[in-house]
Amino acid sequence: MSRNFELLQQVGGTLESPVSAEEAAEPLSMPAVETGPSTPALDVAGKVRDEIAKLVLNLFLLPGAKGRRQVIFAGAEAGAGCSWMCARVGEVLASQIRGSVCVVDCNLRSPGLHQQFAIDNHFGLSDAVVRSEPLHQYVRQLSRKNLWLLSSGSPTENWQEKVSSGGLRLRLTELRSQFDYVLMDVASTNTCNDGIVLGGSADGIVLVLKANSTRRDIARKALQEFKAANIPVLGAVLNQRTFPIPDNIYNRL
Repeated sequence: MSRNFELLQQVGGTLESPVSAEEAAEPLSMPAVETGPSTPALDVAGKVRDEIAKLVLNLFLLPGAKGRRQVIFAGAEAGAGCSWMCARVGEVLASQIRGSVCVVDCNLRSPGLHQQFAIDNHFGLSDAVVRSEPLHQYVRQLSRKNLWLLSSGSPTENWQEKVSSGGLRLRLTELRSQFDYVLMDVASTNTCNDGIVLGGSADGIVLVLKANSTRRDIARKALQEFKAANIPVLGAVLNQRTFPIPDNIYNRL
């Protein structure tokens, strides 16, 4: 594991970060699709804003992260806040670049990414796997023109079969060709091996841990499994950690 990123979960205002010429990526393409009113920006500010910005910088924007475009977010256990994390990182990344970002709910077992954006889970990934329509018919534009969501789609009983199918891998390859960055939210590592199954389609994985909850042996087991499968672990996020320093003092540091 290369780094241990600590995130302090807190809800506040809207994050806005300026785009510099040095940091902005040139977009590969933007899907041509008509959308309704975009969703409101996620609420994130203060310490959370700063920590997520650091995470985005280390994962995608530093020179050592060049070429890293498709990343998986996996919780070590259910309730770690993986969907929350994937959604916020996606929006912050979209605010930092000119390229396109797509967040994808690959958790067909217990989807939750659409809830982070307060929208319905209509047609999405599970539908795209078994149908042949162009991928842009399944994605939805979010709070920014360069931010998109591919929800999990229609409920399915054979979710494990779909996750390991060639059809899903084909769709993920399509996503990589159509978006500059693809962030994938998968089921927790202690419930299934979706992260390992999909790991071969990504540039690495971020493990999300819940502060004061995730046991060390669960995190260690997940890391060992990723290592055995030759899946790069890009970092670990300690989510929902309390912070003893008041905001007015923290902001002066």
